[in-house]
Amino acid sequence: MKLVVHYLRKHLGIFLLSMFFLTIEAIADLLQPTYMAHIVDDGVKNADFAQILQYGAIMLVIAAAGALGAVMRNLFASRTSQTIAKELRRDMYKRVLSLSLENIDRLQPGSIITRITNDVTQIQELINGIMRIMVKAPITCLGAIALIILQTPRQIPLMAAILAIAALLIVANMKIGYPRFGVMQRMLDKLNNVSREFLSSIRVVKAFNAENQETQKFDTASKNLAGAGVSAMRVMAVFSPLINLTVNLGIVLLLWSSKQQNSAQIGRLMASVNYMTQVLFALGMVTNILNTAARAMASSTRIEEILNEQPVQKQPAKPILPDFTGRIAFEDVSFAYAGAARDALRHISFRVEAGQTVGIIGSTGSGKSTLVNLVPRFYDASSGRVLIDGADVTQIEPSALRKAVAVVQQKALLFTGTIRQNLLWGDEHADDDTLIRAAKIACADDFIRNTGNGYDTLLDQGGVNLSGGQKQRLALARALVRKPRILILDDCTSALDAETEARVLNGLRCELTDVTILLISQRISTVMRADRVLCMENGTVKGFGTHDELMASCEDYRAIYDSQIGGWA
Repeated sequence: MKLVVHYLRKHLGIFLLSMFFLTIEAIADLLQPTYMAHIVDDGVKNADFAQILQYGAIMLVIAAAGALGAVMRNLFASRTSQTIAKELRRDMYKRVLSLSLENIDRLQPGSIITRITNDVTQIQELINGIMRIMVKAPITCLGAIALIILQTPRQIPLMAAILAIAALLIVANMKIGYPRFGVMQRMLDKLNNVSREFLSSIRVVKAFNAENQETQKFDTASKNLAGAGVSAMRVMAVFSPLINLTVNLGIVLLLWSSKQQNSAQIGRLMASVNYMTQVLFALGMVTNILNTAARAMASSTRIEEILNEQPVQKQPAKPILPDFTGRIAFEDVSFAYAGAARDALRHISFRVEAGQTVGIIGSTGSGKSTLVNLVPRFYDASSGRVLIDGADVTQIEPSALRKAVAVVQQKALLFTGTIRQNLLWGDEHADDDTLIRAAKIACADDFIRNTGNGYDTLLDQGGVNLSGGQKQRLALARALVRKPRILILDDCTSALDAETEARVLNGLRCELTDVTILLISQRISTVMRADRVLCMENGTVKGFGTHDELMASCEDYRAIYDSQIGGWA
């Protein structure tokens, strides 16, 4: 539990203050039966009303002190556990932001969400339990045992036996329960992954009437989680009653062995039974908190995996800041995704001059998106080099590289907020003139002004209150607000009609004469007017040149042309 200790050290003062009030509460609980014994043995037996009042008043004061300690302990415990949970989530979120996409792919988004939410909650409950119960339980248990021995010294063997059996049961509970809670958290990961996949593709599910298949997938994941939960809770269901049975048997044996007890000391016997009940309660608390600890330990391991994860992409020791004119070169570049059976790109080489527009075309899975993802360094090439203005992208200062390169993907990702706020992602300091110019180039200004509140229109999550084409144009405008030197358009006009697409592309050619554009499209009519066209197939370059050059020399390009246009010529 190094993780818990590490974060508790940051709040050591509040933790110790909470322990102080908790100790007052525990001592108050322990003192009550002793004074009750005095009331019975000294007051009631002798019919001494003054002593009854005196000890009763002392008990009230002790009870008040214990209540104050409990209130303060709860306040400090809640504050500390909530603060540590907040810090854990913040640190995990910052770590995830620093990771490479390859790290994210391996960890899986659904699992990351579970760790930031549910796993942190387990740590929070453990810390709260430690500050409210875990420390109190041993104080109460050991104190009660010591007072039982003081009240009835002959019970030492009995108490030793009870403690030994209870300790064995608690250790067995931890040893058996810990791996089961780890399985439970992994099953929760899978359930979250299924839920996330379903919610992100709900339109496709409904379009294909695949609700039954998705329900079966969810039911299977839910059933597995429930099974893992039952397996973990079964341990608690077995061991908790056994511990209770052990202590209750101790109470019976204590009463049986005290059958010769002097009637004048009946108050001591009552106190001993009361203390045995406190021992039972304390052991129950220890069992519960240890079950929480077992689950928290499994969660702690998963959280540490995130916090200790190192980005696959290494930062340059001496970062370069090129002029960013927009020249791009691929030199014998190959790339493979982690765990993939074969390379996604193989021996790619070509050059793009500053200000050129390069169309990229090829069949699905040919490696087009993978290729352009290497330019802003979303991934690093497995071999070869990607150069911008003569500098290897792995040696360029990352923030400067991302500022110079803007990417517009086919699936436009918009955020909850106004249209203006979404556009300002391109440049948070951009003025209205810059936003409007970018929107006009992207052919988005007209429809923005026709919305309810223009640029202040509120978008729902993901921009669901816009059409696919409108979202793509907003995403393009957001990229243009950045004023990039290299603009990557990854099939981002696929939802536009031919007329609107032509207007958008003409606007880009006229307004961005000094910007290098990499334009991916499935439509040959979109790429054929580019300065150069890159034709890809199976992760390799089949041709690179003008449309006329490729029509004369590239069979794959010619086949695409014939399938889309040639038959209608």
